[in-house]
This record gives sequence, structure tokens and C-alpha cells, in this order.
Amino acid sequence: MTAAAHSPTMRSGKICYIEIPATDIRRSAEFYQRAFGWQIRQRGDGSTAFDDTVNEVSGTWVLGRPPASEAGLMLYIMVGSAAAAAEAVMSAGGEIVDQSDPGAREVVATFRDPAGNLIGMYQQPGLAEKEAHESSVANAGQKI
Repeated sequence: MTAAAHSPTMRSGKICYIEIPATDIRRSAEFYQRAFGWQIRQRGDGSTAFDDTVNEVSGTWVLGRPPASEAGLMLYIMVGSAAAAAEAVMSAGGEIVDQSDPGAREVVATFRDPAGNLIGMYQQPGLAEKEAHESSVANAGQKI
């Protein structure tokens, strides 16, 4: 999961920035970096920010807000494999709340991050194969 080499798409109505409640910003940043490959950066003011894996959505973690611990407005992170993502979430310190059904028409799962936020994962059909192909092409190019 690496960042795309292009600038974010600019268009009115695009979701572009997210503030995620946290109890420990460093712990939350490490969790999302390990579980989903988000890029973590320090802003000029010293605050910690993130960019998603394709540089289309950015945001930060904020202290002093209660976690989004109940299903209300739900944020879903796109993944190639819900099963592999669930393993990554647990390995990074998160908790799976609702496991995906691999036979379902729409493969989704929910998890809690270290601050207790309830977040979803959506398995994009064909994405795992696409990412595997891109990775093998990139690896082949490095061997030349």
C-alpha cells in the first residue's frame, strides 16, 4: 500500500479531510499506519496528520472528543481483502467487532481502533488481484 504519485483530485463535494477522535495520537497514528499503510506526517505546527494510501483523503487525530463508538455516521476504509485487513487490524492493536462474511455480496467488517472508534472496512471486488499484479510488476521492474 503505497501512495499514488499524483495530486489529489479537486472537485466540489469531494470528501477530503477527516478528524478522528483519539486518546493517544501517537498510538492511533501507529495503528492506522500499520493496519492500513496510511502515511503519517508532522505539520509545521507540530501536529500529527495522515494521508490515505492514494493521497486523496487526509486528516488528523484530535484529543478531547469522545470516540465514535456507536454506529452513526460510518467511515469505511477500502481494502483488497477483508480477512487480511482484519488480521492487520488485530495485529496493530485494534478489535474486530463484526467479522466479514466472505460469501456475502458486499464484504464488509467493522472494527474498533485503539481509541474505541467504530470504523468499517469494505472489500473492493478485484482490488486484491489488482494490487498483487501492480506489486509484481513493480518488483519485476526493480530486478532489471
